[in-house]
Amino acid sequence: MATRRDASSSPSQPDLLGGSLTADSAIHRLFFALLPDEVVRQRFARAADILRSEQPIRARWVVPARYHATLHFLGDFPLWRPDVAEAAIAAAGKVGPCSFDWTLDYLAGFRGRQPPCVLRSTETPAELVMLWKDLRHALVLAGAGNHVAVGSFTPHITLGYSHGTVPDIAQIEPILWRVEGYALIHSIVGQREYRVLGEWGKSGR
Repeated sequence: MATRRDASSSPSQPDLLGGSLTADSAIHRLFFALLPDEVVRQRFARAADILRSEQPIRARWVVPARYHATLHFLGDFPLWRPDVAEAAIAAAGKVGPCSFDWTLDYLAGFRGRQPPCVLRSTETPAELVMLWKDLRHALVLAGAGNHVAVGSFTPHITLGYSHGTVPDIAQIEPILWRVEGYALIHSIVGQREYRVLGEWGKSGR
């Protein structure tokens, strides 16, 4: 059984300016993600430091506590959606355990109005792709298929959002990440903290 937090309520939470965002004023974001442990998180932070020091990039940098690799983005909602959260939790309960090594070895950029600066890997583990496929299939069966994006999977870690074009970025010293599970995340857009609704590890917990 997965480790699970309360997914049925949405209390008021402080915003970055010291006020509060209620369920009526907040944008609720739901997604499945891989979450690094503290050691790997600090390695990602050092990669971001290298990017800042070696490339002339003006960017809005992600705080290390928010580093993650998105598996499935389920949507932004003006009101808390317990139905979507419950369907996602049910879907994850149908997916087997996961445990694999993922080596991230270069920095790159995506296109966009504020192009993300990201960590990527030369080789994507087959287990990661299978997890993404299995979870997508389970979400469809759980009735959440309309919340699953259509398209290919490009696994990455976002380090920041550039205010201009991201230069070509070379290889870095490889960062080995031993992935031991994934989580369902609820966040309030504009706030720093993530709320973990459930975690599924290598033993299926």
